Amino acid sequence: MQPPHRQLPEPEGTSAAPAPARPTREPAPVPERTYGYGYPAEYGYGYGYPEGAEGPTLLDYWHILQRRRGTVALITICGIILAALITFPQTPIYQAVARIEIQPLNPEFMNLRQVTPVQEGGPSFNDFDIRTQVKVLESETLRERVVDRLLKQGWGKPENELEATGRLGSWRRALNLEPSPPRPDPRKRLLAVLKDNLKIKAVPNTRIVELTVDSPDPKFAAAAANALVEEFIDENLAARWQMTQRTGEWLQRQLEEMKIKLEQSEERLQRYARESGLLYTGEQTNVAEEKLRQLQEALSKAQADRVAKQSRYELVRSSLPEALPDVLDDATLRQYQAKLTDLRREEARLATTYTDDYPELRRVRAQIHTIQQALERERATILERIRNEYEEAVRRERLLELAYRDQQKLVQEQAERAVQYNILKREVDSNRQLYEMMLSRMKEASVASALQASNVRVVDPARIPERPYKPRWLLHLALGLMFGGMVGVGWVILRERADRSLQEPGDVAFWVNLPELGVIPQAERKSLPSKSSLAKALLPGARNKGEEAEEPSLALARREDVDPVELITWKRGPSAVAEAFRSVLTSILFSSEDGKRPRVLVLTSVSPGEGKTTVATNLAIALAEINHRTLLIDADLRKPRIHELFELDVQRGLADVLNQRGELREGDLEGLVYESPVENLYVLPAGQATHASSSLLYSDRMVALLERMEREFDMLIIDTPPVGSLPDARILG
Repeated sequence: MQPPHRQLPEPEGTSAAPAPARPTREPAPVPERTYGYGYPAEYGYGYGYPEGAEGPTLLDYWHILQRRRGTVALITICGIILAALITFPQTPIYQAVARIEIQPLNPEFMNLRQVTPVQEGGPSFNDFDIRTQVKVLESETLRERVVDRLLKQGWGKPENELEATGRLGSWRRALNLEPSPPRPDPRKRLLAVLKDNLKIKAVPNTRIVELTVDSPDPKFAAAAANALVEEFIDENLAARWQMTQRTGEWLQRQLEEMKIKLEQSEERLQRYARESGLLYTGEQTNVAEEKLRQLQEALSKAQADRVAKQSRYELVRSSLPEALPDVLDDATLRQYQAKLTDLRREEARLATTYTDDYPELRRVRAQIHTIQQALERERATILERIRNEYEEAVRRERLLELAYRDQQKLVQEQAERAVQYNILKREVDSNRQLYEMMLSRMKEASVASALQASNVRVVDPARIPERPYKPRWLLHLALGLMFGGMVGVGWVILRERADRSLQEPGDVAFWVNLPELGVIPQAERKSLPSKSSLAKALLPGARNKGEEAEEPSLALARREDVDPVELITWKRGPSAVAEAFRSVLTSILFSSEDGKRPRVLVLTSVSPGEGKTTVATNLAIALAEINHRTLLIDADLRKPRIHELFELDVQRGLADVLNQRGELREGDLEGLVYESPVENLYVLPAGQATHASSSLLYSDRMVALLERMEREFDMLIIDTPPVGSLPDARILG
């Protein structure tokens, strides 16, 4: 039988004796700040967390939804089912749509603007007339005409009865669970259906009007919409025809009266013209006034001519004739001037060389004298001509002025007689113009009454709808999905906010205002290997003959199918969970501001199953990996588990030592500490389970034991029961 103080044989043939008591040794030095996990030198207790948390962020809510996505999905599905239950009993309603265009009338076509006494079209047609036509379409009179048309088409028969009681009502009546309602009058029933299910809507910024009819019967919906369009067009044509007819009859009566007035006014005008002796041209223009106008024009021209010739004559008398433009243009004067200039030049040339008696000089001077005389005679002739023209203009102006005065007297005499004539003439012209206009309008009205033209055009007639308009399954299901999702999200968030447990990284910093040492990801717990499964690999007595013993650490590590989370730092060195434990260990080692590491760690939790034993074992393994002699103490005396994790065959433990009386002696520690398969890691198991652990932990032997172990090991890690229900952790702390 294996010795009681150890479970595993020492590797490479070492003895199975329990770990001997070692002399007192100094604590291992603190690891260098450049420890190979990539943490900065200031990494330690509370590193990386802000002092004042500002509350949950959107990312926190996203994590909540990720964690509670099953609840959100369930509530969302319930919302969809509720929407389906609400929608299914509803009766399918079909909607038929007809579109018409209400065009403005062309007032210039056959002068229709003048035929009807009301205004047609105009600049504000789209703003006012469209709304007016919409109200006409909604009028009760038009609905009654539509109902009459539908009744003629057979829609008032019992087989065409419209019902909208829903699927449940139809099933109840089919099973005789509900009596059929009394049938109202078909006309009243159709009127009520149209009033409740007819909608008229003008499309903005267009002349299009949409007419929609909702009904459980798709054929009736299309028939009612088309009947409404046809009745509206017929009513529009009838109203315009009646208006045109009434206008034509009124114009006919007025035309007969106007014809009599025109004849009487023309007769009075002609009789007065004969009696007063007034003469008019064919264009009804007075002859005397026309002659006066002509004399006035001639007198004005004569006065202008006289003024021009007077100014010319005075200019010639005060200066040389050559100053006038027409004189400068005279050819004879230009020749004399040119010849005189040449002779004076020749005279000057000879005078500089010869005396006055020189024959040639005398001859040139004689020629100059002759030309000067001819030039003077020509100037006198021009001056006489200008004077004669001026005197002629004066005489002509006087004669025209006398004639104008005589004619003006004559016109004034006739003007007194023309006043009454003009009054009579204006009356004749007004009567003739009004008569011609009324005659023209009457002819246009007769043509317009025969022309059946409508300003309403059918753009799209109503067609029988193939699918129901409502209930809208997709919309209702989408609303149910949206409503269920919103309720689910709200419920999850409210429930999460009401939950005071710490579940997310940063919760400690937010709620308790304490920094976190680290975060351990959630790992799946796998079942531990049974003792019998490991016995063959680890115990000499459990192997079959011919089987060789295997090193214990290799035997545990070789079993890849078993990977308990409590040993994940040892079994899976590179894993994310293992690195998280190493990060927590680094935070603990550098948590002290003076550089001294803690020697004893007490681990606990609020409730069972929260991972305190997992954290204790993995922290102990991580410490052993960095060459720290580590003692893992299982202080959960009620439900010990650490010896099972390392497959230790425990004979004595912590409870056995504490149950003894007297002071702690050296012999009491024999066979108490067990060496684990992890190098530098030793285990002090709990021993025999007991429920009186609190009194044992209060004993002086417990204090002495911890002091002794502190001298023997670099670090003590104590696994304790949950602090929420037991005082053990508080006692050890």
